[in-house]
Amino acid sequence: MNVWVGTSGWSYDEWKGSFYPEDLPKARMLEYYAGQLRSVEVNNTFYRMPRKEVVRGWHDQTPEGFSFVLKASRRITHQAKLGDGAGDALDFLLASSEELGEKRGPILFQTPPWLKGDAGLLRSFLDRVPAGVRAAFEFRSTSWFTDEVFTALGDRGAALVVADTGDTEKDPPLEATGPFGYARLRRTEYGDGLLESWATRLSGAGWDDLWVFFKHEDEGTGPRLARRFLDVLSGVDGEG
Repeated sequence: MNVWVGTSGWSYDEWKGSFYPEDLPKARMLEYYAGQLRSVEVNNTFYRMPRKEVVRGWHDQTPEGFSFVLKASRRITHQAKLGDGAGDALDFLLASSEELGEKRGPILFQTPPWLKGDAGLLRSFLDRVPAGVRAAFEFRSTSWFTDEVFTALGDRGAALVVADTGDTEKDPPLEATGPFGYARLRRTEYGDGLLESWATRLSGAGWDDLWVFFKHEDEGTGPRLARRFLDVLSGVDGEG
């Protein structure tokens, strides 16, 4: 299994001293980050649609083998609610993401808690996503966690995002619906025991590729947890 692990975002002044050098210019944060971790989840694309030249710049600042995940615009998930009105925004996002070339990972679609499960709506939306684009869905209403939805995702090779917030009643199940997995580990701290539990569960899901992201927080523990998770995962794989 190919594994990409990182954090949600990279441009945080609060990380200077704990992850970044104190004197590192903001313009060099991505370059430094990409020397430490293999992937990043870009969350600001949820608020602002990324221009091609900006995305191309991200590509050029990172080494071969790095992987970007772009979070889909709220115009798609929250305003158009995955419906017919999402088309133009989706086309814009996908066109910009092509600038990443081989560094383009999944596109993350995070739906709002008030959008209720609708397998028909999901199938219609997936019909708009071109073949070859990895689509990952984080549903924040438990009404989406049905066999019908899992089948709709599986038919298109899309992923159900595994999100760990610590709320076991609301967090999605670990369901391998496609050839790749996507996990968002959102607690602010993980001990080795919990990391090993997640490493065991994720490595045993049978995916070809896996993306795992830790939460941004001011203390800079996200990068530390990402690197520790890789160490733990390596140990689990070695035991297997």
